Amino acid sequence: MNMAESSYLPLAKPVAVISPQYCAPYPVDLMIVRKLITITDGNFAVTDANGNIIFQVKGTLSSLRDRRVLLDAAGNPIISLQQKIFTAHRRWQVYREESSDAKDLLFSAKKSSHTHLRTELDVFLASNTKEEVCDFKIKGSWLERSCIIYTGDSSTVIAQMHHKRSVQSVVLGKDTFTVTVYPNIDYAFIVALVVILEEINEEKDD
Repeated sequence: MNMAESSYLPLAKPVAVISPQYCAPYPVDLMIVRKLITITDGNFAVTDANGNIIFQVKGTLSSLRDRRVLLDAAGNPIISLQQKIFTAHRRWQVYREESSDAKDLLFSAKKSSHTHLRTELDVFLASNTKEEVCDFKIKGSWLERSCIIYTGDSSTVIAQMHHKRSVQSVVLGKDTFTVTVYPNIDYAFIVALVVILEEINEEKDD
């Protein structure tokens, strides 16, 4: 696996932000393939270690704002990710299925720090309306595809991202990276965070 394998500490209570069905009692390795050349915007494919597609991410071109939809392997929408416009910080909001209704809000993520080399995002669950302390935090270097996701403002790791580069992936116009999700962590939630992280870092008008 990876260098952190020996330090997996399953949380006593599963972290099920989107659904308990995406929480496994063991570490889950996901391969995320971002197509560099696409007709439609923001296309990702997410597979397990054996290459089986688990999720797909599609962009919607008709929307006035940036919007992505996370689909399961059968093409059913699980969540929608939407950039909130006219805010001081880059912020994305995530809703159940294809909703944009406040009652269906699951969580939001905003950029807390960004330099050319480092990126930090704060993630707030919908129930955390005061947002005095984040529920999750992402730290790392998107350029190197090396990021770690923590619970709250703590040192408890729940997922890690690593870059995987190959000649084949470059030739095919694909950018591939691996995300290791720790036991009892909602891996659909982790995929959503990776998509938001990519969107925020790819914005050209920063």
